[in-house]
Amino acid sequence: MPWCCIVKPVDKSASVTGIITQVKTPALKRLGQSIQRSISFRTEARPLPPMPIRTRQKASSFPRRRNSQLWSDTVDSLSHELSTKEIKRQEVIYELTQGEKQLIEDLSLVKKVYYEPMLKLDIMTESELGQIFGTLDSLIPLHEDLLARLEGLRGAEKTVQEVGPTMMDWFPCLEAYITYCCNQVGAKALLDQKKQDKRVEHFLRLCQESSFSRKLDLWNFLDLPRSRLVKYPLLLKEIQKSTPPEHPDEEALPHAMELIQRIITEVNLKTGEAECQFYRRGLCYSEDSQRVSEIQASRFLYCHGELKSTKGQKLHVFLFELVLVLTRPMAQDREGPVQFQVYRQPLPAAHLHLEDLPDGEPSSSGSFRGAFTGNDKVKNCFRVSATGRSKPQSHSLQANDSFNKQQWISCLRQAMVQSRDRQAQGSHCKPSERLSPEPTRATGAFQLNGSFTDTEFHCYCDCDSRLSQDNTQLVSYTLSRNCENNVM
Repeated sequence: MPWCCIVKPVDKSASVTGIITQVKTPALKRLGQSIQRSISFRTEARPLPPMPIRTRQKASSFPRRRNSQLWSDTVDSLSHELSTKEIKRQEVIYELTQGEKQLIEDLSLVKKVYYEPMLKLDIMTESELGQIFGTLDSLIPLHEDLLARLEGLRGAEKTVQEVGPTMMDWFPCLEAYITYCCNQVGAKALLDQKKQDKRVEHFLRLCQESSFSRKLDLWNFLDLPRSRLVKYPLLLKEIQKSTPPEHPDEEALPHAMELIQRIITEVNLKTGEAECQFYRRGLCYSEDSQRVSEIQASRFLYCHGELKSTKGQKLHVFLFELVLVLTRPMAQDREGPVQFQVYRQPLPAAHLHLEDLPDGEPSSSGSFRGAFTGNDKVKNCFRVSATGRSKPQSHSLQANDSFNKQQWISCLRQAMVQSRDRQAQGSHCKPSERLSPEPTRATGAFQLNGSFTDTEFHCYCDCDSRLSQDNTQLVSYTLSRNCENNVM
Protein backbone atom coordinates (compact mmCIF):
# COMPACT_ATOMS: atom_id res chain seq x y z
CA MET A 1 0.00 0.00 0.00
CA PRO A 2 1.53 3.37 -0.95
CA TRP A 3 2.40 5.82 1.79
CA CYS A 4 0.51 9.10 1.76
CA CYS A 5 0.46 12.36 3.65
CA ILE A 6 -2.96 12.99 5.19
CA VAL A 7 -4.75 15.15 7.70
CA LYS A 8 -5.99 13.24 10.73
CA PRO A 9 -7.87 14.31 13.87
CA VAL A 10 -5.70 14.67 16.95
CA ASP A 11 -6.20 15.04 20.66
CA LYS A 12 -6.25 18.50 22.21
CA SER A 13 -2.90 17.76 23.83
CA ALA A 14 -1.16 16.98 20.55
CA SER A 15 1.06 19.54 18.89
CA VAL A 16 0.32 21.08 15.50
CA THR A 17 3.41 19.41 14.07
CA GLY A 18 1.85 16.07 14.85
CA ILE A 19 -1.10 16.74 12.61
CA ILE A 20 0.77 15.90 9.40
CA THR A 21 1.73 12.27 9.70
CA GLN A 22 2.92 9.55 7.36
CA VAL A 23 0.66 6.58 7.97
CA LYS A 24 0.38 3.23 6.29
CA THR A 25 -3.38 3.04 7.08
CA PRO A 26 -4.97 6.33 5.96
CA ALA A 27 -7.67 6.72 8.61
CA LEU A 28 -8.98 10.00 7.25
CA LYS A 29 -9.28 8.55 3.77
CA ARG A 30 -11.10 5.50 5.11
CA LEU A 31 -13.52 7.80 6.95
CA GLY A 32 -14.13 9.81 3.79
CA GLN A 33 -14.72 6.64 1.78
CA SER A 34 -17.15 5.41 4.43
CA ILE A 35 -19.08 8.68 4.20
CA GLN A 36 -19.13 8.48 0.41
CA ARG A 37 -20.43 4.90 0.51
CA SER A 38 -23.15 5.98 2.91
CA ILE A 39 -24.25 8.72 0.53
CA SER A 40 -23.95 6.47 -2.51
CA PHE A 41 -26.12 3.77 -0.95
CA ARG A 42 -29.05 6.14 -0.71
CA THR A 43 -28.55 8.32 -3.77
CA GLU A 44 -26.41 7.01 -6.61
CA ALA A 45 -28.43 3.80 -6.70
CA ARG A 46 -31.55 5.95 -6.03
CA PRO A 47 -33.09 4.41 -3.12
CA LEU A 48 -33.85 0.76 -3.08
CA PRO A 49 -37.45 -0.46 -3.31
CA PRO A 50 -38.93 -2.71 -0.61
CA MET A 51 -37.80 -5.76 -2.60
CA PRO A 52 -34.95 -6.00 -5.07
CA ILE A 53 -35.69 -5.93 -8.77
CA ARG A 54 -34.09 -8.88 -10.40
CA THR A 55 -32.20 -8.17 -13.58
CA ARG A 56 -30.23 -10.52 -15.77
CA GLN A 57 -27.34 -8.39 -16.84
CA LYS A 58 -23.74 -9.26 -17.35
CA ALA A 59 -21.30 -7.40 -15.14
CA SER A 60 -19.68 -5.82 -18.18
CA SER A 61 -22.94 -4.16 -19.18
CA PHE A 62 -23.03 -1.85 -16.16
CA PRO A 63 -22.04 1.78 -16.66
CA ARG A 64 -18.57 2.87 -15.68
CA ARG A 65 -18.33 4.92 -12.51
CA ARG A 66 -16.49 8.22 -12.34
CA ASN A 67 -13.25 8.33 -10.46
CA SER A 68 -14.28 9.82 -7.13
CA GLN A 69 -12.12 12.12 -5.05
CA LEU A 70 -12.43 12.82 -1.35
CA TRP A 71 -12.02 16.15 0.37
CA SER A 72 -9.13 14.65 2.33
CA ASP A 73 -7.35 13.99 -0.97
CA THR A 74 -7.24 17.74 -1.63
CA VAL A 75 -5.80 18.76 1.74
CA ASP A 76 -2.05 18.95 2.29
CA SER A 77 -1.92 20.42 5.78
CA LEU A 78 -3.97 22.29 8.36
CA SER A 79 -2.94 24.83 10.96
CA HIS A 80 -5.53 23.62 13.46
CA GLU A 81 -7.03 20.42 14.75
CA LEU A 82 -10.08 18.78 13.15
CA SER A 83 -12.51 16.51 14.93
CA THR A 84 -13.82 13.40 13.25
CA LYS A 85 -17.23 15.03 13.02
CA GLU A 86 -15.80 18.10 11.30
CA ILE A 87 -13.91 15.93 8.82
CA LYS A 88 -17.17 14.19 7.96
CA ARG A 89 -18.88 17.56 7.53
CA GLN A 90 -16.19 18.77 5.13
CA GLU A 91 -16.39 15.53 3.13
CA VAL A 92 -20.15 15.92 2.59
CA ILE A 93 -19.82 19.59 1.61
CA TYR A 94 -17.12 18.56 -0.84
CA GLU A 95 -19.44 15.86 -2.21
CA LEU A 96 -22.09 18.55 -2.72
CA THR A 97 -19.59 20.69 -4.63
CA GLN A 98 -18.24 17.86 -6.76
CA GLY A 99 -21.77 16.75 -7.61
CA GLU A 100 -22.47 20.18 -9.06
CA LYS A 101 -19.30 20.07 -11.12
CA GLN A 102 -20.10 16.61 -12.50
CA LEU A 103 -23.69 17.56 -13.31
CA ILE A 104 -22.51 20.60 -15.28
CA GLU A 105 -20.04 18.41 -17.19
CA ASP A 106 -22.74 15.88 -18.04
CA LEU A 107 -25.31 18.44 -19.15
CA SER A 108 -22.73 20.20 -21.31
CA LEU A 109 -21.73 16.85 -22.79
CA VAL A 110 -25.36 16.07 -23.66
CA LYS A 111 -25.63 19.28 -25.64
CA LYS A 112 -22.35 18.82 -27.52
CA VAL A 113 -22.49 15.08 -28.15
CA TYR A 114 -26.20 14.46 -28.65
CA TYR A 115 -28.14 17.62 -29.45
CA GLU A 116 -25.75 19.41 -31.81
CA PRO A 117 -24.67 16.37 -33.92
CA MET A 118 -28.26 15.12 -34.33
CA LEU A 119 -29.30 18.58 -35.48
CA LYS A 120 -26.37 18.98 -37.91
CA LEU A 121 -26.75 15.46 -39.31
CA ASP A 122 -30.51 15.96 -39.68
CA ILE A 123 -31.17 12.86 -37.58
CA MET A 124 -34.00 14.72 -35.85
CA THR A 125 -35.64 18.04 -36.57
CA GLU A 126 -35.02 21.09 -34.40
CA SER A 127 -38.61 20.88 -33.18
CA GLU A 128 -38.23 17.23 -32.12
CA LEU A 129 -34.94 17.91 -30.36
CA GLY A 130 -36.53 20.87 -28.61
CA GLN A 131 -39.30 18.64 -27.28
CA ILE A 132 -36.88 15.95 -26.08
CA PHE A 133 -34.25 18.21 -24.51
CA GLY A 134 -36.73 20.75 -23.19
CA THR A 135 -35.20 23.57 -21.13
CA LEU A 136 -32.01 21.64 -20.36
CA ASP A 137 -29.85 24.55 -21.55
CA SER A 138 -31.35 26.87 -18.95
CA LEU A 139 -30.35 24.56 -16.07
CA ILE A 140 -26.61 24.68 -16.75
CA PRO A 141 -26.14 28.35 -15.71
CA LEU A 142 -28.10 27.71 -12.49
CA HIS A 143 -25.71 24.96 -11.41
CA GLU A 144 -22.67 26.92 -12.57
CA ASP A 145 -23.83 29.68 -10.25
CA LEU A 146 -24.11 27.31 -7.27
CA LEU A 147 -20.73 25.76 -8.04
CA ALA A 148 -19.08 29.21 -8.08
CA ARG A 149 -20.73 30.08 -4.76
CA LEU A 150 -19.66 26.81 -3.11
CA GLU A 151 -16.09 27.10 -4.34
CA GLY A 152 -16.04 30.68 -3.08
CA LEU A 153 -16.83 29.43 0.42
CA ARG A 154 -13.63 27.39 0.65
CA GLY A 155 -11.02 29.06 2.77
CA ALA A 156 -7.25 29.04 2.40
CA GLU A 157 -7.11 25.62 4.03
CA LYS A 158 -9.94 24.29 1.83
CA THR A 159 -12.48 24.12 4.62
CA VAL A 160 -16.00 25.56 4.46
CA GLN A 161 -17.55 27.26 7.48
CA GLU A 162 -21.19 28.02 6.59
CA VAL A 163 -23.07 26.46 3.69
CA GLY A 164 -26.70 26.86 4.85
CA PRO A 165 -27.21 30.55 3.93
CA THR A 166 -25.74 29.95 0.46
CA MET A 167 -28.15 27.08 -0.20
CA MET A 168 -31.07 29.10 1.16
CA ASP A 169 -30.27 31.93 -1.21
CA TRP A 170 -29.83 29.65 -4.23
CA PHE A 171 -32.68 27.13 -3.85
CA PRO A 172 -35.43 29.41 -5.24
CA CYS A 173 -33.68 29.14 -8.64
CA LEU A 174 -34.77 25.51 -8.73
CA GLU A 175 -38.33 26.48 -9.56
CA ALA A 176 -37.03 26.36 -13.13
CA TYR A 177 -37.17 22.58 -12.68
CA ILE A 178 -40.97 22.67 -12.84
CA THR A 179 -40.89 23.42 -16.57
CA TYR A 180 -38.14 20.89 -17.26
CA CYS A 181 -39.66 18.01 -15.28
CA CYS A 182 -43.18 18.62 -16.62
CA ASN A 183 -41.78 18.26 -20.14
CA GLN A 184 -40.08 14.94 -19.38
CA VAL A 185 -43.19 12.79 -19.76
CA GLY A 186 -43.77 13.84 -23.36
CA ALA A 187 -40.01 13.93 -23.99
CA LYS A 188 -39.59 10.29 -22.98
CA ALA A 189 -42.53 9.18 -25.14
CA LEU A 190 -41.18 11.05 -28.18
CA LEU A 191 -37.66 9.70 -27.65
CA ASP A 192 -38.95 6.12 -27.46
CA GLN A 193 -40.97 6.75 -30.59
CA LYS A 194 -37.98 8.18 -32.49
CA LYS A 195 -35.85 5.17 -31.54
CA GLN A 196 -37.89 3.19 -34.07
CA ASP A 197 -36.07 5.19 -36.73
CA LYS A 198 -32.93 3.22 -37.66
CA ARG A 199 -30.77 6.34 -38.00
CA VAL A 200 -31.75 7.53 -34.52
CA GLU A 201 -31.29 4.10 -32.97
CA HIS A 202 -27.88 3.66 -34.64
CA PHE A 203 -26.63 7.08 -33.52
CA LEU A 204 -27.77 6.60 -29.92
CA ARG A 205 -26.28 3.11 -29.78
CA LEU A 206 -22.89 4.36 -31.00
CA CYS A 207 -22.95 7.10 -28.36
CA GLN A 208 -23.82 4.66 -25.59
CA GLU A 209 -21.00 2.33 -26.63
CA SER A 210 -18.49 5.20 -26.59
CA SER A 211 -16.33 5.78 -23.52
CA PHE A 212 -17.62 9.30 -22.83
CA SER A 213 -21.13 8.00 -22.07
CA ARG A 214 -20.04 5.64 -19.26
CA LYS A 215 -22.55 3.26 -20.93
CA LEU A 216 -25.46 5.52 -20.00
CA ASP A 217 -28.11 6.08 -22.64
CA LEU A 218 -29.46 9.48 -23.61
CA TRP A 219 -32.43 9.26 -21.26
CA ASN A 220 -30.17 8.60 -18.26
CA PHE A 221 -28.44 11.90 -19.03
CA LEU A 222 -31.70 13.77 -19.53
CA ASP A 223 -32.95 12.46 -16.18
CA LEU A 224 -29.83 13.62 -14.28
CA PRO A 225 -31.28 17.02 -13.28
CA ARG A 226 -34.30 15.42 -11.60
CA SER A 227 -32.17 12.89 -9.78
CA ARG A 228 -29.85 15.69 -8.66
CA LEU A 229 -32.79 17.70 -7.36
CA VAL A 230 -33.86 15.00 -4.93
CA LYS A 231 -30.31 14.53 -3.67
CA TYR A 232 -30.14 17.95 -2.01
CA PRO A 233 -32.27 17.05 1.06
CA LEU A 234 -30.08 14.04 1.75
CA LEU A 235 -26.85 15.99 1.47
CA LEU A 236 -28.14 18.75 3.75
CA LYS A 237 -29.30 16.15 6.24
CA GLU A 238 -25.84 14.58 6.27
CA ILE A 239 -24.22 18.00 6.76
CA GLN A 240 -26.63 18.76 9.60
CA LYS A 241 -25.74 15.50 11.36
CA SER A 242 -22.10 16.57 11.49
CA THR A 243 -22.80 20.18 12.50
CA PRO A 244 -22.25 20.91 16.22
CA PRO A 245 -24.98 22.80 18.14
CA GLU A 246 -22.97 26.01 18.48
CA HIS A 247 -22.14 26.17 14.75
CA PRO A 248 -23.65 29.07 12.70
CA ASP A 249 -25.04 26.53 10.21
CA GLU A 250 -27.13 24.87 12.90
CA GLU A 251 -29.83 27.49 12.49
CA ALA A 252 -29.69 27.88 8.70
CA LEU A 253 -29.66 24.22 7.63
CA PRO A 254 -33.19 23.32 8.86
CA HIS A 255 -34.60 26.33 7.01
CA ALA A 256 -32.72 25.32 3.85
CA MET A 257 -34.06 21.77 4.12
CA GLU A 258 -37.60 23.01 4.58
CA LEU A 259 -37.27 25.22 1.53
CA ILE A 260 -35.91 22.51 -0.79
CA GLN A 261 -38.61 20.11 0.40
CA ARG A 262 -41.30 22.62 -0.54
CA ILE A 263 -39.73 23.12 -3.96
CA ILE A 264 -39.49 19.38 -4.63
CA THR A 265 -43.09 18.90 -3.54
CA GLU A 266 -44.18 21.62 -5.97
CA VAL A 267 -42.12 20.09 -8.79
CA ASN A 268 -43.67 16.69 -8.06
CA LEU A 269 -47.20 18.06 -8.01
CA LYS A 270 -46.82 19.88 -11.30
CA THR A 271 -45.02 16.92 -12.91
CA GLY A 272 -47.79 14.58 -11.79
CA GLU A 273 -50.43 16.85 -13.26
CA ALA A 274 -48.53 17.05 -16.55
CA GLU A 275 -48.13 13.27 -16.65
CA CYS A 276 -51.83 12.74 -15.99
CA GLN A 277 -52.79 15.19 -18.74
CA PHE A 278 -50.37 13.58 -21.19
CA TYR A 279 -51.82 10.08 -20.85
CA ARG A 280 -55.39 11.38 -20.64
CA ARG A 281 -54.91 13.01 -24.05
CA GLY A 282 -53.68 9.69 -25.43
CA LEU A 283 -56.86 7.76 -24.57
CA CYS A 284 -59.10 6.81 -27.52
CA TYR A 285 -62.73 5.92 -26.83
CA SER A 286 -64.78 3.52 -28.92
CA GLU A 287 -68.04 4.78 -27.36
CA ASP A 288 -69.14 7.87 -25.44
CA SER A 289 -70.11 5.89 -22.33
CA GLN A 290 -66.39 5.26 -21.70
CA ARG A 291 -65.77 8.98 -21.19
CA VAL A 292 -66.51 8.85 -17.48
CA SER A 293 -66.16 12.05 -15.46
CA GLU A 294 -63.54 10.52 -13.14
CA ILE A 295 -60.96 10.48 -15.94
CA GLN A 296 -61.12 14.22 -16.51
CA ALA A 297 -61.37 14.95 -12.77
CA SER A 298 -58.22 12.96 -11.94
CA ARG A 299 -55.14 15.07 -11.23
CA PHE A 300 -52.47 12.38 -11.10
CA LEU A 301 -51.65 8.75 -11.82
CA TYR A 302 -50.90 6.21 -9.11
CA CYS A 303 -49.36 3.79 -11.58
CA HIS A 304 -49.55 2.46 -15.12
CA GLY A 305 -48.06 -0.36 -17.11
CA GLU A 306 -48.54 -3.61 -18.94
CA LEU A 307 -50.64 -6.50 -17.61
CA LYS A 308 -52.11 -9.59 -19.31
CA SER A 309 -55.74 -10.59 -19.50
CA THR A 310 -57.18 -14.10 -19.07
CA LYS A 311 -56.62 -14.69 -22.78
CA GLY A 312 -52.98 -13.66 -22.62
CA GLN A 313 -53.83 -10.36 -24.26
CA LYS A 314 -51.50 -7.50 -23.44
CA LEU A 315 -53.25 -4.54 -21.84
CA HIS A 316 -51.83 -1.19 -20.80
CA VAL A 317 -53.56 -0.30 -17.55
CA PHE A 318 -53.77 3.19 -16.02
CA LEU A 319 -54.69 3.75 -12.39
CA PHE A 320 -55.68 7.41 -12.31
CA GLU A 321 -56.50 9.22 -9.08
CA LEU A 322 -60.21 8.38 -9.38
CA VAL A 323 -60.52 5.58 -11.92
CA LEU A 324 -58.92 2.41 -13.30
CA VAL A 325 -58.72 2.36 -17.10
CA LEU A 326 -57.79 -0.72 -19.14
CA THR A 327 -56.51 -0.04 -22.65
CA ARG A 328 -55.17 -1.90 -25.63
CA PRO A 329 -51.92 -0.64 -27.18
CA MET A 330 -52.51 0.90 -30.58
CA ALA A 331 -50.20 0.78 -33.57
CA GLN A 332 -48.21 3.98 -33.27
CA ASP A 333 -47.74 6.38 -36.12
CA ARG A 334 -44.05 7.27 -36.22
CA GLU A 335 -44.94 10.94 -36.34
CA GLY A 336 -48.13 10.84 -34.27
CA PRO A 337 -48.75 11.02 -30.50
CA VAL A 338 -48.87 7.96 -28.24
CA GLN A 339 -52.41 6.55 -28.14
CA PHE A 340 -54.25 3.87 -26.15
CA GLN A 341 -57.61 2.32 -27.07
CA VAL A 342 -59.87 2.16 -24.00
CA TYR A 343 -60.92 -1.45 -23.37
CA ARG A 344 -64.32 -2.11 -21.79
CA GLN A 345 -65.74 0.36 -19.29
CA PRO A 346 -63.46 2.35 -16.91
CA LEU A 347 -63.82 1.31 -13.25
CA PRO A 348 -64.25 4.16 -10.70
CA ALA A 349 -61.84 3.68 -7.78
CA ALA A 350 -64.60 4.32 -5.23
CA HIS A 351 -66.48 1.24 -6.53
CA LEU A 352 -63.47 -1.05 -6.98
CA HIS A 353 -63.07 -4.43 -5.33
CA LEU A 354 -59.68 -6.12 -5.27
CA GLU A 355 -58.83 -9.79 -4.84
CA ASP A 356 -55.33 -11.24 -4.59
CA LEU A 357 -55.42 -14.54 -6.50
CA PRO A 358 -53.18 -17.31 -5.14
CA ASP A 359 -50.74 -18.80 -7.61
CA GLY A 360 -52.36 -21.51 -9.71
CA GLU A 361 -55.95 -20.26 -9.32
CA PRO A 362 -57.79 -19.56 -12.59
CA SER A 363 -60.06 -16.57 -12.98
CA SER A 364 -63.82 -16.81 -12.52
CA SER A 365 -64.48 -15.57 -16.04
CA GLY A 366 -62.04 -17.88 -17.72
CA SER A 367 -58.84 -19.82 -17.29
CA PHE A 368 -55.37 -18.48 -17.80
CA ARG A 369 -54.32 -21.94 -18.94
CA GLY A 370 -53.83 -22.19 -22.64
CA ALA A 371 -53.11 -18.48 -22.85
CA PHE A 372 -49.55 -19.06 -21.68
CA THR A 373 -47.92 -21.96 -23.45
CA GLY A 374 -46.03 -24.32 -21.20
CA ASN A 375 -47.17 -22.59 -18.01
CA ASP A 376 -49.53 -24.93 -16.17
CA LYS A 377 -49.37 -22.96 -12.97
CA VAL A 378 -50.63 -19.41 -13.21
CA LYS A 379 -48.68 -16.91 -11.10
CA ASN A 380 -48.80 -13.26 -10.09
CA CYS A 381 -52.50 -12.67 -10.73
CA PHE A 382 -55.13 -10.47 -9.11
CA ARG A 383 -58.74 -9.63 -9.84
CA VAL A 384 -60.44 -6.24 -9.98
CA SER A 385 -64.18 -5.81 -10.17
CA ALA A 386 -66.67 -2.99 -9.84
CA THR A 387 -70.37 -2.44 -9.41
CA GLY A 388 -72.18 0.86 -9.64
CA ARG A 389 -73.49 3.00 -12.44
CA SER A 390 -72.91 0.33 -15.12
CA LYS A 391 -73.27 -3.44 -15.25
CA PRO A 392 -70.86 -5.39 -13.00
CA GLN A 393 -67.39 -5.98 -14.41
CA SER A 394 -64.58 -8.32 -13.42
CA HIS A 395 -61.06 -8.51 -14.81
CA SER A 396 -58.42 -11.04 -13.83
CA LEU A 397 -54.98 -9.68 -14.62
CA GLN A 398 -51.48 -11.10 -14.58
CA ALA A 399 -48.37 -9.12 -13.65
CA ASN A 400 -44.87 -9.82 -14.86
CA ASP A 401 -43.57 -11.00 -11.47
CA SER A 402 -44.46 -11.03 -7.78
CA PHE A 403 -42.89 -7.65 -7.06
CA ASN A 404 -44.76 -6.04 -9.94
CA LYS A 405 -47.99 -7.61 -8.68
CA GLN A 406 -47.49 -6.31 -5.13
CA GLN A 407 -46.88 -2.80 -6.42
CA TRP A 408 -50.14 -2.91 -8.35
CA ILE A 409 -52.04 -4.22 -5.33
CA SER A 410 -50.52 -1.54 -3.09
CA CYS A 411 -51.46 1.26 -5.50
CA LEU A 412 -54.97 -0.11 -6.02
CA ARG A 413 -55.61 -0.33 -2.28
CA GLN A 414 -54.42 3.22 -1.76
CA ALA A 415 -56.62 4.51 -4.59
CA MET A 416 -59.64 2.66 -3.22
CA VAL A 417 -59.18 3.95 0.33
CA GLN A 418 -58.62 7.55 -0.70
CA SER A 419 -61.55 7.53 -3.14
CA ARG A 420 -63.91 6.15 -0.51
CA ASP A 421 -62.66 8.62 2.08
CA ARG A 422 -63.23 11.43 -0.40
CA GLN A 423 -66.72 10.10 -1.16
CA ALA A 424 -67.55 9.87 2.57
CA GLN A 425 -66.31 13.42 3.13
CA GLY A 426 -68.40 14.67 0.22
CA SER A 427 -71.57 13.10 1.58
CA HIS A 428 -71.23 15.17 4.77
CA CYS A 429 -70.56 18.47 3.01
CA LYS A 430 -72.70 20.98 1.27
CA PRO A 431 -72.39 20.82 -2.52
CA SER A 432 -70.33 24.03 -2.56
CA GLU A 433 -67.91 22.53 -0.05
CA ARG A 434 -67.32 19.31 -1.89
CA LEU A 435 -63.82 20.09 -2.99
CA SER A 436 -61.41 17.28 -3.65
CA PRO A 437 -58.72 17.20 -0.96
CA GLU A 438 -55.06 17.32 -1.81
CA PRO A 439 -53.59 13.88 -2.34
CA THR A 440 -51.57 12.52 0.53
CA ARG A 441 -49.06 11.11 -1.89
CA ALA A 442 -47.85 13.56 -4.43
CA THR A 443 -48.03 13.25 -8.05
CA GLY A 444 -46.16 10.90 -10.10
CA ALA A 445 -46.71 7.39 -11.03
CA PHE A 446 -45.20 4.02 -10.74
CA GLN A 447 -44.55 2.85 -14.26
CA LEU A 448 -45.13 -0.85 -13.82
CA ASN A 449 -44.30 -2.48 -17.11
CA GLY A 450 -43.78 -6.02 -18.16
CA SER A 451 -40.02 -6.03 -17.82
CA PHE A 452 -37.92 -4.00 -15.45
CA THR A 453 -34.83 -4.61 -17.55
CA ASP A 454 -36.27 -2.57 -20.42
CA THR A 455 -38.28 0.06 -18.66
CA GLU A 456 -38.16 2.58 -15.89
CA PHE A 457 -39.87 2.47 -12.56
CA HIS A 458 -40.92 5.88 -11.25
CA CYS A 459 -42.23 7.01 -7.92
CA TYR A 460 -42.57 10.58 -6.79
CA CYS A 461 -43.48 10.84 -3.14
CA ASP A 462 -44.35 13.65 -0.79
CA CYS A 463 -40.99 14.79 0.53
CA ASP A 464 -42.40 16.43 3.64
CA SER A 465 -43.80 13.18 5.01
CA ARG A 466 -40.85 11.10 3.87
CA LEU A 467 -38.12 13.33 5.28
CA SER A 468 -39.88 14.02 8.54
CA GLN A 469 -39.89 10.29 9.21
CA ASP A 470 -36.12 10.28 8.66
CA ASN A 471 -36.11 6.81 7.20
CA THR A 472 -35.30 6.72 3.51
CA GLN A 473 -34.77 10.51 3.36
CA LEU A 474 -35.33 10.48 -0.37
CA VAL A 475 -38.42 11.71 -2.11
CA SER A 476 -38.13 10.38 -5.59
CA TYR A 477 -36.51 7.51 -7.29
CA THR A 478 -35.92 5.98 -10.65
CA LEU A 479 -34.78 2.42 -11.11
CA SER A 480 -33.87 1.36 -14.60
CA ARG A 481 -31.37 -0.96 -16.17
CA ASN A 482 -28.64 1.67 -16.00
CA CYS A 483 -29.54 4.10 -13.26
CA GLU A 484 -28.03 2.36 -10.27
CA ASN A 485 -24.62 3.49 -11.52
CA ASN A 486 -25.79 6.86 -12.76
CA VAL A 487 -23.22 8.71 -10.69
CA MET A 488 -23.59 12.39 -9.98
